[in-house]
Amino acid sequence: MAMRIQGGQVLVGGQFVEADIVVDDRDGAIASVGANGGNGRTYDARGLYVLPGIVDIHADAFERQLMPRPGVGFPTDLALQESDRQAVGNGITTLFHGVTWSWEPGLRGADNARAVLNAIEALNPSLGADTRCHLRHETFNLAAEAEITDWLGDKRIGMLGFNDHMPSADAPPRTRKIAEMAARAGLTVEEFNALVERLRARANEVPGSIERLAHAANDNGVATLSHDDNSPAQRQWFRALDCRLAEFPVNLETADDATRAGDNVVMGAPNVVRGGSHIGWIAAADMIARGLCTVLASDYYYPAPLLAPFRLAADKVAPLGQAWRFVSAHPAQAAGLDDRGTLESGKRADIVVVDANDPLRPRALATMTSGRFVHVADASRFN
Repeated sequence: MAMRIQGGQVLVGGQFVEADIVVDDRDGAIASVGANGGNGRTYDARGLYVLPGIVDIHADAFERQLMPRPGVGFPTDLALQESDRQAVGNGITTLFHGVTWSWEPGLRGADNARAVLNAIEALNPSLGADTRCHLRHETFNLAAEAEITDWLGDKRIGMLGFNDHMPSADAPPRTRKIAEMAARAGLTVEEFNALVERLRARANEVPGSIERLAHAANDNGVATLSHDDNSPAQRQWFRALDCRLAEFPVNLETADDATRAGDNVVMGAPNVVRGGSHIGWIAAADMIARGLCTVLASDYYYPAPLLAPFRLAADKVAPLGQAWRFVSAHPAQAAGLDDRGTLESGKRADIVVVDANDPLRPRALATMTSGRFVHVADASRFN
């Protein structure tokens, strides 16, 4: 038996063509694009866009399910299950939870990082999206190096990001909110500041730790990202470690250095949807217009990767067929997932069917991962 998604505007090779997609339910792969075939049920996609499922390589909105308010926690399994429902309901078929393991205790501490990773592994078979871990390693968390190395060797991590949110006078604005960070960690401001000072005394150990972890990731085929690069020199240092994803570079010079060298540049899809950065940094749409961004991620808002390409098309920054690659083909390539991101025979049947009658409010009417529907908003289209 096969499922046929019939008569939609299918994104193939950057262009939209009216076609059928036949999915083989034996292996969850696309059997054909364009052929009128299949003996099983059909999904009527006439008048709708049929697009590759979204590959979201940086998604940390699940933290708001874990701790919606400082000090108010919910069980990890409930948080991940609710996040999954939001993800597939917005067309996300591959989801990398950005799990921060910081030197801070509390929400971003060691116990929580272990609990989230364990829960991802235990729940993944029952989740709608193919769910993985993007470990956001705080580089001053030197005590975690050995365990993270083991996780890499055991193939438990899908991507490894190098982050430095250590507060200081010259740090980015979002890492100067000491009271907010202390509350998240469950510490007083005085306790938090004392912890920061103890760790800063070991700053000379950080570069060596980054180098060892980058080598371990490379040896195990795990893509690495550097976060908030603030200069071409910093990006070049990470590139020398074969860290080829620049995540949220803070200025044009750094993004330009990255793209000229063939690195992927990751920006936030919420930035596109809102028309600019929530903290006053570079506008992602401007970066795309300049050719300085290759990947859009949900960051803190799961609906954004579905909305952003349509916003780019409406603003004439990029046609929809090109803009969609920022949330599908490009992130799949960046993560080393060559079995998804495009609608081709033999690829995973990761598909989202979108109603865009209102082009600024597109809706995912159906989401399929590996050949099974995991979200359906209009069952009347089945025949």
